[in-house]
Amino acid sequence: MKVIILAGGFGTRLSEYTEIIPKPMVTIGGMPILWHIMKTFSKYGHIDFHLALGYKSTYIKEYFLNYRALNDDFTVNLGSGDVASLNTDDIKWNVTLVDTGLNSMTGGRVKRMKSFIGNETFLLTYGDGVADIDIDSLLDFHKKNGKMVTVTAVHPGARFGELDIDHNIVTSFQEKPQVGQGWINGGYFVIEPEFFDLIDGDDTILEKSPLERVSEMGELAAYKHDGFWQCMDTKRDRDSLEEMWDSNSAPWKV
Repeated sequence: MKVIILAGGFGTRLSEYTEIIPKPMVTIGGMPILWHIMKTFSKYGHIDFHLALGYKSTYIKEYFLNYRALNDDFTVNLGSGDVASLNTDDIKWNVTLVDTGLNSMTGGRVKRMKSFIGNETFLLTYGDGVADIDIDSLLDFHKKNGKMVTVTAVHPGARFGELDIDHNIVTSFQEKPQVGQGWINGGYFVIEPEFFDLIDGDDTILEKSPLERVSEMGELAAYKHDGFWQCMDTKRDRDSLEEMWDSNSAPWKV
């Protein structure tokens, strides 16, 4: 199944990095967060990726064009020009890189991928969020419900410690707890191809009219993911993910 990853936004809230590189190329453990997301899909056999690019797209194009040179050890025969890789990793992804416009909105970027997807069910996610999501379970849920779109619903992690207070006495102290109420859009969609017809053009925000219309039609299902999920919106988010990776406690690690 083809996977669209939205990788074209400006990432202004992570300007410490994104003034130089696009947000999906900000690294966790020395590898772009985009790579971590793709590893999650490839774990379940989905290796046909379609990257919807925009801001600083050349950085992402150059990364995948030179992926082997950047990530492998190799031997170069300076006489023949032959290059022999010394690594035997399992990365056999097919990566299609499409410039979907500098100022296109999320819906517009999806719309521009229509010709590459065809009349097929496809997976879609953002290029800045990692999760320990079971993609097989997500797809089974989508098929059983038979809706046009399935969105993964997650509980966002609280940014500050939570106190339960009763008569000025703290009855519970939780440092950065997982919010126990309210679900939010965590990305990791499964979408039927007729959804493309609900997107008007480049100025369409995915999370506005297209998904709102699908919801009104009763065609939006929610797959509840109670496991780990974290988006990388700020430097603090990035540093937290880096700490998990360095301590070998990253829940999304494949």
